[in-house]
Parts: sequence; structure tokens; C-alpha cells
Amino acid sequence: MLGREVDLILFDLDGTLTDAGPGILNCLEYALEDQGIQYPDREAMRSYLGPPLAVTFANEFNMNSDQVTQAIDKYRERYHDIGLFENSVYPGIPELLTSLQTAGFRLATATSKPEYSATRILQHFELDQYFEFIGAAALDGSRDSKSLVIGHTLESTNTHPTSHNLLMIGDRHHDVHGAKEHGIDTIGVLWGYGDESELREAGAVSIAETPVELAGLLLDPTRG
Repeated sequence: MLGREVDLILFDLDGTLTDAGPGILNCLEYALEDQGIQYPDREAMRSYLGPPLAVTFANEFNMNSDQVTQAIDKYRERYHDIGLFENSVYPGIPELLTSLQTAGFRLATATSKPEYSATRILQHFELDQYFEFIGAAALDGSRDSKSLVIGHTLESTNTHPTSHNLLMIGDRHHDVHGAKEHGIDTIGVLWGYGDESELREAGAVSIAETPVELAGLLLDPTRG
């Protein structure tokens, strides 16, 4: 369901609103080096951008629960002071959000990044003004999957898929699958960390190559 019929649009953060890749990769390497773990080159590491940290450390580096906890703590040691701001807003995003806000869309985020970090990033880049709610993960790991974050965001905004038309915007299959668990369609974007085949295989209802193209899909219900 696209265009003006949509009541609330949920936005992923990393890879959708901002390019957090440099900071995330620097902090991943910092955490892995702390445990003496070898890691691949930067191009291969880009595939780790998107999922929750615990998933990446456990699945990609075969860490046990204690090692995952240690790695996350080490990651955050650098990220909260330095890596957070090794980041940039994608060109065209402020204009996109302005046009959607002007058109009367309700906007919220649904990111697997912890709420503390997500809020600081959005405030730093003055993007927080566009969102009625910053939906994000819990720092203690109790709410880390995309599905749980979306559920938290819907509850906090008093929104329900059975009575509202909702839409997710994201760059990875995790966004698509997490939204599907709530009966929400996703538009995949190609300026982030995923690719078109990943997004289409996951079930994205449409694909946007640029923020301008995404604005067209959202503002014109006959497109997409």
C-alpha cells in the first residue's frame, strides 16, 4: 500500500537515512581485535551491516554468549564516543523527509540500533524533528530484532496494522522480514548496504534507487 493512503511510515536508520558504515566497521574491527579474532576485508565486512551486533558476532565469528557480551561491550566502548559520528546523512534524505512531513505523513524510525545511539545520531544530524517517535532497540538486548523494534514502535504510537495502513522503508532483508511479521509491506532502497536481489527475494513490494525515486513512490499512489 503506497502513497497518501499510508498512515505511518517506518524508517530504518543505518543504510537508509545515514551511512553509518565507516563507524560500524571501525568498531567491529576494534572489538574483534580485542579478542584476537581475524576478520575479512572491508568489502566482505559490509555484509555485516544491518543485523543486530549479537547476531553478527555469534553467526559470523562463532562466538559463544560470553564472547558476544565482551565484543558488544568493546564495540560500544569506541562507538559511543567516536564511531557514532563516523557517519553521514545520505544526499536527498532531509529533502525527502521534509516533503513527506509537509504532505502529512506520520513518520517513525524502526532501527536495530540501541535507542541511546539512534537518538544521538538523529539529533546530531537534526533529523529527529521529522519523527514522532524514535523506535529503536533496547541497550540491554531485550529488544534487538527488527520485529521486536517494530512491535515496540507500533505500540508506542498507538498504531496497529489491522486498523492502519503501514509501510517500512529499509535497505536489508531484515527490514523486510521484520515488517512481514506484522503484516507490513516494505519498500527496499538501494543506496544502503543491501542489493536488489536480496530485497526482492525477501519480499519487498517495490524498490527505490534514490531518495527522489522513493519520494515519487510515496507521494504518488499510482506509482510502484
